[in-house]
Amino acid sequence: MVSSQCSVANKNQTGKPFQKHLSLSISPPKSVLGDNLELEFSDVFGPMPEANSEEACDVAYDEPAVVYSRSHSLVGPSLVVSHSLKMNKLTLRETEDSVDLVECVEGESIKENDEFSGNDDTDSEKSPEEVSGVVGIEDFEVLKVVGQGAFGKVYQVRKIDTSEIYAMKVMRKDKIVEKNHAEYMKAERDILTKIDHPFIVQLKYSFQTKYRLYLVLDFINGGHLFFQLYHQGLFREDLARVYTAEIVSAVSHLHEKGIMHRDLKPENILMDVDGHVMLTDFGLAKEFEENTRSNSMCGTTEYMAPEIVRGKGHDKAADWWSVGILLYEMLTGKPPFLGSKGKIQQKIVKDKIKLPQFLSNEAHALLKGLLQKEPERRLGSGPSGAEEIKKHKWFKAINWKKLEAREVQPSFKPAVSGRQCIANFDKCWTDMSVLDSPASSPNSDAKANPFTNFTYVRPPHSFLHRTTSNL
Repeated sequence: MVSSQCSVANKNQTGKPFQKHLSLSISPPKSVLGDNLELEFSDVFGPMPEANSEEACDVAYDEPAVVYSRSHSLVGPSLVVSHSLKMNKLTLRETEDSVDLVECVEGESIKENDEFSGNDDTDSEKSPEEVSGVVGIEDFEVLKVVGQGAFGKVYQVRKIDTSEIYAMKVMRKDKIVEKNHAEYMKAERDILTKIDHPFIVQLKYSFQTKYRLYLVLDFINGGHLFFQLYHQGLFREDLARVYTAEIVSAVSHLHEKGIMHRDLKPENILMDVDGHVMLTDFGLAKEFEENTRSNSMCGTTEYMAPEIVRGKGHDKAADWWSVGILLYEMLTGKPPFLGSKGKIQQKIVKDKIKLPQFLSNEAHALLKGLLQKEPERRLGSGPSGAEEIKKHKWFKAINWKKLEAREVQPSFKPAVSGRQCIANFDKCWTDMSVLDSPASSPNSDAKANPFTNFTYVRPPHSFLHRTTSNL
């Protein structure tokens, strides 16, 4: 996940001004982040416009809620992780970001060294005859930049023949290969092809050119759950219950497909036009087998499960810890563990979580179940899996069949004026030119293209038919 921080003025207890930070998903300026930080690419969306809220929050804080320096998603070693809880060895270097869609449309007219023999402007493994309905960059009209990350940008695009609006995630091969992230990019694409759920962003197409990878996804323009939380301070239990139930349903679907998300946080949860949550960003997701554990250090510090921090291996139970942290943040306005990365990690492993008295007994019970430090005791880790969570008394009012049919309507709907509306994206992206500097060929063995079999077209008439408002 790519995050940067916008300063919000405030005062500390001594009366002296200091800077609080509101996390926004954009490429960070060098003045904010060190040169040794690597930024994971992510679909990124901006803040909601200010809205008048008639509802008062249940609890008032001395300082604005949900305005904190947030950690960045990171990927650590695949082998055994140090048990020292020191994260400095896991920080990675910042990369420059550039992309030029017109260059691709015009046939890669800018001359660059071609390290992939035979891999020109079409997918090297599958021709249009082998993949029904295959598309290319010439099939899309680029409208706006709506996001930016370490390996490329996210564009709002229109498919020329149908006028459908999509989000196109464009990633530079040279930067991916340079950082040895080819396996993560391929895994993200493969995982997205296996997912079909009403609360998860869908991959519609994927393809590649000589210099770039393209993922064409649902265009979700209601904004981040994080920014709704920021504007409202916290959610009442009834609204948080619907959001959490939709997240539980999505995560349960992933686990049934043998997939761990591993980076659940408000910035990776979008809101659609009807107010439903949509889980996104599978850059750190991984396929797993039952009774196996992964040793990768990955995720975002505030949402990492204790077993990930300890480096002793983790499984799908780590996702349920993150769901517990998400619920805690929705209900209280901030995550339970704050501070520097090192302090947060120590608190995750050692500290007990303090539950506010204003929460219901049922909410207390659910949070205690999800935030068990030992994964085998965590709610959702039993023989029935996610059913343990769905049957919890806090979800007694939820009809899960109606919920998954999108018949349970959240009480809040974001302000969206139409399919092409970009009001919920930050102007730092939407004001960007769609043109940028060209990419170079990946520095790789000419016979070892790591991105073979990348082309994908989602089959028509998915068994899940989503119902959204006609705009």
